[in-house]
Amino acid sequence: MNEDNSVAEDMKRQAAMFYNTTERDRTKEKEPSQRLWFWQQRRYVVALLAFFGFFNVYALRVNLSVAVVAMTEPVETKLDNGTVVMLPEFDWSSQTKGLILSSFFYGYLVTQLPGGWLAAKIGGNRVFAIGIGATSLLTLLTPPLAYTSTALLIAVRVVEGLFEGATYPCIHAVWSRWAPAGERARLATFAFSGSYAGTVVSMPLCSLLAAYTGWPGIFYVFGILGLVWTMIWWLVVKESPEKDPLVSPAELKYIQESRGSLIEGNKIRHPWRAMLTSGPVWAIIVAHFSENWGFYTLLTFLPTFMKDVFHYETSQTGFLSAVPYLAMAIVLQVAGHLADWMLQRGCMSRTNLRKLFNCGAFLSQTVFMVLAAYATTATSCVAFLTVAVGLGGFAWAGFSVNHLDIAPPHASVLMGISNTIATLPGIVSPPLAGAIVTDNSAEQWRIVFFISSAIYLFGAIVYGILCSAEKQPWVLTPTPSAGHDNNALDYSSEM
Repeated sequence: MNEDNSVAEDMKRQAAMFYNTTERDRTKEKEPSQRLWFWQQRRYVVALLAFFGFFNVYALRVNLSVAVVAMTEPVETKLDNGTVVMLPEFDWSSQTKGLILSSFFYGYLVTQLPGGWLAAKIGGNRVFAIGIGATSLLTLLTPPLAYTSTALLIAVRVVEGLFEGATYPCIHAVWSRWAPAGERARLATFAFSGSYAGTVVSMPLCSLLAAYTGWPGIFYVFGILGLVWTMIWWLVVKESPEKDPLVSPAELKYIQESRGSLIEGNKIRHPWRAMLTSGPVWAIIVAHFSENWGFYTLLTFLPTFMKDVFHYETSQTGFLSAVPYLAMAIVLQVAGHLADWMLQRGCMSRTNLRKLFNCGAFLSQTVFMVLAAYATTATSCVAFLTVAVGLGGFAWAGFSVNHLDIAPPHASVLMGISNTIATLPGIVSPPLAGAIVTDNSAEQWRIVFFISSAIYLFGAIVYGILCSAEKQPWVLTPTPSAGHDNNALDYSSEM
């Protein structure tokens, strides 16, 4: 009897191995040829333009972080009596600078959820373009408004935040239509890495523009670049592959069979109570909040920190501050491809993979933020911060695509919810850091780093307990009689 059972078990294992191999081969056969140029595979064109879209999103956001250093540096000023003195162009206190730098996030917070809801209804491609285009136009108006009054500068930054607030949620509406289930992590993380590439390029470029053209040149250059991108995106990217006349039949079939049938915007009904009481949703929210706390703190105050503690000039702070984000842009590419590869190889379940990437990154970031707090040289400090920020790329391959795992039709709204909460660090951390760092000492800056470390640790614990990457039972699917079939979305749980 035992021998019979053993033979039966062996046959089952062999059958399972044969089935899995056949399924992998079948999936590979469906994929369009990889020998095609990238512009002949339209989902890659969308990803590339989304990359440059997020490049602009962050370039438009961080420009003030470098500009504010130049705006408040003492410069030679000739008084009415002919005396030449060194006075700052804008004599702002530490608290005022914190308010100006955080004002963007007051607007950014408001439009997260409406942006995700609107993207689900009318298409994420349109909302994405409008958000970046309007922010670019307002950026061109920033210098004259700043010269007029500090209140107007704060007001225009709030309005910029309102328009940019929709960009992150709406991109998930784009991926819910364009991304095959087996390519979610790599496409999403490639697009998101544009944020860090934008930071890498814009920080040193802002420093050069401030040095050679004056700080207003920072806003004029990036405002124009944003408007150029908006035109290209609006003309090229369609709401879905079904509406793109240039998509090949093979690619369209591959996306449709992996993604499943589309649900029209007016057919989507969001189960609000179930979403807001879901453990996996709160795992994403807490992880997003934790990652953003450390990121926004450094994004906003790293140039000032380098100047206060290590006495770097404005032209140097931009270059040094960009190094950690270069690491993040590179790691994001590696993490996204590695996550998809491990899923396709069946190394572990999707849920465990998301936990591994996210919690492993957070725990490592906790350690390296503490090490940066005790660094005694600029080189060691930048090295520790580079590792801390760079490892965040693995976290993004965990929580940032988790919305698409658990509820594909509601992913843009879930991103709106999580990014709303994750925007709070942008509002709270700059004024908090401004209140803590009153005499520009290394000891006070150390407290700022300790707070970030503690929040990373909290995020790792919560995500490790509550995370799931399986489609949730509360996901609403139209009945077959309504002419929609969403069953193919279950493909994600099989990958």
